[in-house]
Amino acid sequence: MTTEQGSATRRRTRRSGGRGANRRGTGSAVRQLPWELPVNNDAPTEPLTAEQVQAVHDGAMRVLEEIGIEFLNDEAREVLRSAGCETSPGSTNVRMDRALVMEKVGLAPSRFTITPRNPERELVIGGRHMVFVNVSSPPNCSDLDRGRRAGDRESYRDLLKLTQYFNCIHMAGGYPVEPVDLHPSVRHLDCLHDKLVLTDKVAHAYSLGTARIEDVMEMVRIAGGLTHEEFEAKPRMYTNINSSSPLKHDWPMLDGAMRLARRGQPTIVTPFTLAGAMAPVTIAGAVTQFVAEGLSAIVLLQCVKPGVPCAIGSFTSNVDMRTGAPAFGTPEYIRATQISGQMARFYGLPLRASNACAANCPDAQAAWESAFSLWSAVAAGVNVVYHAAGWLEGGLCASYEKFVMDCETLQQIITYLKPVPVTYDDIAVDAIREVGSDGHFFGCQHTQDRYETAFYGPFLSDWSNFENWEERGSVDTVRRANAVWKKVLAEFEAPGMDEAISDELTAFVERRKREGGAPTDF
Repeated sequence: MTTEQGSATRRRTRRSGGRGANRRGTGSAVRQLPWELPVNNDAPTEPLTAEQVQAVHDGAMRVLEEIGIEFLNDEAREVLRSAGCETSPGSTNVRMDRALVMEKVGLAPSRFTITPRNPERELVIGGRHMVFVNVSSPPNCSDLDRGRRAGDRESYRDLLKLTQYFNCIHMAGGYPVEPVDLHPSVRHLDCLHDKLVLTDKVAHAYSLGTARIEDVMEMVRIAGGLTHEEFEAKPRMYTNINSSSPLKHDWPMLDGAMRLARRGQPTIVTPFTLAGAMAPVTIAGAVTQFVAEGLSAIVLLQCVKPGVPCAIGSFTSNVDMRTGAPAFGTPEYIRATQISGQMARFYGLPLRASNACAANCPDAQAAWESAFSLWSAVAAGVNVVYHAAGWLEGGLCASYEKFVMDCETLQQIITYLKPVPVTYDDIAVDAIREVGSDGHFFGCQHTQDRYETAFYGPFLSDWSNFENWEERGSVDTVRRANAVWKKVLAEFEAPGMDEAISDELTAFVERRKREGGAPTDF
């Protein structure tokens, strides 16, 4: 055993956890479901026939073979050239043969796990599993008390606490709001320190330059009390990269994804294909482009490390053709997500989608657009739902109240996904006989034995009649959500971390800050 391995073992042995080590957010603020990984056993909705799926596939392969993808990263192009792709000196364009594409994509597992610093929070990505991720990357945030404002570290930490508290949120994705009061050179250090201390869920790293991704991998390793060998032995974190649609992958995202791949850490590749703007105006054309862009990066990562976990992300929606503004939760978005599910299953890849809306405040529009977005994810068999709680303004704002409202919806979806038992007692012929045609079921024994757990109980919805609601002050949903997040933050306890690990993590952050952090120009 090396000195490093022995040190890591001692750190894990000494880990006390503290009061909040395995906290499940079961305080008085919220009546929430226990931590669990939802499983979607419903048959997916499949708008396309098998022949139409093949036609989309053929279109995507023609894009890769005949048109190509721009890879703005010299190393990535060299990796692909060495694998047999077609490149030209002085050009960033890469073309790839469909046989090569299918060979490399076939190396990616259809299902994998990610284990964070708290192994009880391990996630399964793929198959019929469905996990939810907090809102990620908006520059602004809002709440009823302070209004809309630029993101700062205090708000970032607040939203991390909500991420940790709610059991229906499984992953601590990108920054739930961008803390612009932190300098870009050291922002990733402070943000990931906060994330690793305030949450014990799977953590995300932005692929925005070499120094940032290397720093975050080291911080995740330290927070887990892991040796380098243990970190690389299985997925411990992940990144999400976006293509610069149409048909382009940029330097920093490719660099970060390749660095993660070499160490066995997964990447979700999510083309940003808005039909009518960055992709063809037709749904089939936009999905074809999404497939081509997504698979091209997955081919690269499989060339870097065969078998490294990858997922493909669907962010195909449409724009308002009158203004050019993105639209979400639309009929086209629903269909595109469902078709993306068909294509992901065709290639044997896990699928990511989003709970997106274009509403500017947490109103009825926000609710119905999010409901449609989430339903499209369920119907498509999506495995990872990004921006599951808190997203507003097409991703430009994170709302505290919307975060709470979305968590109520997520809990109801999780409950919906549970199998319906159909035993002799559940069919309840004896109870139907007992009540007959002139009684009611409130008082029968069958109901009395089950009434406390028979139905989902909301923490935010108000099911009282109008008179009772009015008597209590006529408090609407948004104001109820405002009260809930305040209670959550008031009772929040951070999950425990061993003191030695905490000290090592803090020391790493302080050292990297003294060294200047990450360069702000690429």
